[in-house]
Amino acid sequence: MSADAENPVTDYIAHHLTNFEVGEGFWALHLDTLFTSFVLGALFVGIFWFAASRVTTGVPGPLQNFVEMVLEFIDNLVKESFHGKSDLVAPLALTIFVWVFLMNFMDLVPIDWLPTLAYALGFDYFKVVPTTNMNATFGLSIGVFLLIIIYSIRFKGGLGYLKELFGHPFGLWLFPFNFALNVIETIAKPISLSLRLFGNLYAAELIFVLLATMTLGYTAPELFSSAGSIAMLLGQIALTTAWAIFHILVVPLQAFIFMILTIIYLSMASEEHH
Repeated sequence: MSADAENPVTDYIAHHLTNFEVGEGFWALHLDTLFTSFVLGALFVGIFWFAASRVTTGVPGPLQNFVEMVLEFIDNLVKESFHGKSDLVAPLALTIFVWVFLMNFMDLVPIDWLPTLAYALGFDYFKVVPTTNMNATFGLSIGVFLLIIIYSIRFKGGLGYLKELFGHPFGLWLFPFNFALNVIETIAKPISLSLRLFGNLYAAELIFVLLATMTLGYTAPELFSSAGSIAMLLGQIALTTAWAIFHILVVPLQAFIFMILTIIYLSMASEEHH
């Protein structure tokens, strides 16, 4: 990871915000995002499968206690928020919450660890946090968007859904306005889901990168060579620690928001307007 001698800070920031990409244009693939998302998804499935395979009716272990606590939390939340009948919503909510949480949690990994390892393996770029990539957050939200359409048709029927599109909220006599409002509302849901998650995590990652540049270019002996450099190092440690502690709240909160809004949107899709 070489730095531009004239402007190492700009080069450092750009490097950490650049994906490892193959292909061009629409067909470009961000392999770091795909790899990290797949590994974290496999980790989620593996942990929960391992816990399920070790379930005991006796005194449960710590892992079983944790998994049961998460499952009970999600199940109660779905019962309170989803007013239709579907066996898919609870597993979907669980998957969204845990997977997005794990992707967000990567923001708490020291920012140079994985990129340095990737560089040693021959990769010039490696963006660690999948949810700082708009392609990942939009991919998740597009899945939610399709489910909204599917649930609307499933619970209301094709004609019922068309009637709602053209007849709600002002009645069929104002169908052009109804259709425009409903289309905008439906499209706004996945866009807002995606941008909210992306914006919060991207901003948090950028702040970590900016804090890391406070001592960029210093060697270890130089950092301890004067009172000014020591003060800068201590300030960097204090600010980074404070931001990481605050971000511990953001990581699960953003996963929770994405999950709860998905449940609410699917609940709205399953309800018929009168």
